[in-house]
Amino acid sequence: MLNIVLLEPEIPQNTGNIARTCASSGAVLHMIRPFGFEIDNAKLKRAGMDYWFHLDIRYYDNIEEFWQKNEGCDFYLFTKKAKHCYTDINYRDDVYLFFGRESCGLPEDLIEKYSEKTLRIPMKRGLRSLNQSNSVAIATYEYLRQKNFKGLDEAYVE
Repeated sequence: MLNIVLLEPEIPQNTGNIARTCASSGAVLHMIRPFGFEIDNAKLKRAGMDYWFHLDIRYYDNIEEFWQKNEGCDFYLFTKKAKHCYTDINYRDDVYLFFGRESCGLPEDLIEKYSEKTLRIPMKRGLRSLNQSNSVAIATYEYLRQKNFKGLDEAYVE
């Protein structure tokens, strides 16, 4: 199972889009406080549309609570500071992909502590970052591609 972890998300529209991606792909969304918005924010709900009812979402008060409740989990941290590309990894079935705050990414101490677990999405040198919801979508669909899109419809017909 794919798990998307948002550490202290700040922008409700990004979080709503990520929730929609998680619901559509079957990924579990983990959100670690503090948030830069109220969870009932209209922009958050609008971006997630009616997908909230199809979403498995879990909340944590801080990263320590996350680690305690998910002890021993296989995880990767997404940061532009990583040496390895997100496509270099053969993802296990049950993996947690971490994404940091939109304004500054993941904390430096986390990146340093787990430097061997960091991944990047290539982009043009000198630019700050990709949009968080786009980054989550890229990582999510690479995981799903490696799993042959198991559990997802090959074609959608109404």
